[in-house]
Amino acid sequence: RGWWLLVAVGMLSIAVGVIILFKPSDSLATLAVIVGIFLLIDGILELVDSLFRVTRNRGMVALFGVITAIVGVLLIRHPVGGVTFVALLIALWLIAVGVIRFATAVAEPEHRGWYALLGLVEMVAGIVIVANPDIGYATLAVLVGIGFILNGIATTILGWEMHEVREEGASARPIAPAV
Repeated sequence: RGWWLLVAVGMLSIAVGVIILFKPSDSLATLAVIVGIFLLIDGILELVDSLFRVTRNRGMVALFGVITAIVGVLLIRHPVGGVTFVALLIALWLIAVGVIRFATAVAEPEHRGWYALLGLVEMVAGIVIVANPDIGYATLAVLVGIGFILNGIATTILGWEMHEVREEGASARPIAPAV
């Protein structure tokens, strides 16, 4: 039933990614708060999803949600901590999320290639930032923007696929005879 939430979060992620890519000269505090709000909402939705989804990976989804929500709160609470602080928080989030997505790709046969690719891209982006945390703001904005766009595309696709599965299930139900 919550397919539309995933689509909405995916579209929001894409929009934030595009804004970050095209407005890298805006203040660091604004970027940190926008990213923090998005991550907090995404983390809460992941936690809710882990409670209601029947799958083997409920623990991974919950862990992903907790890590995402914590990074979101830290970015909202400390938006002016400097480029290095924001870069390291985002890098740690990217690495953790990438590892979780890659583990999901190993455990789930459906969409294995997409999960693995997205997980690897997120891990590499996080490692690049950790390797050089004093990167410039423009570089950080490009990496974060691309990450948000890729995450948004994957989340939107997942939401639409959930909608299609629900529609197929609804059309397959037998109609009860009239009495």
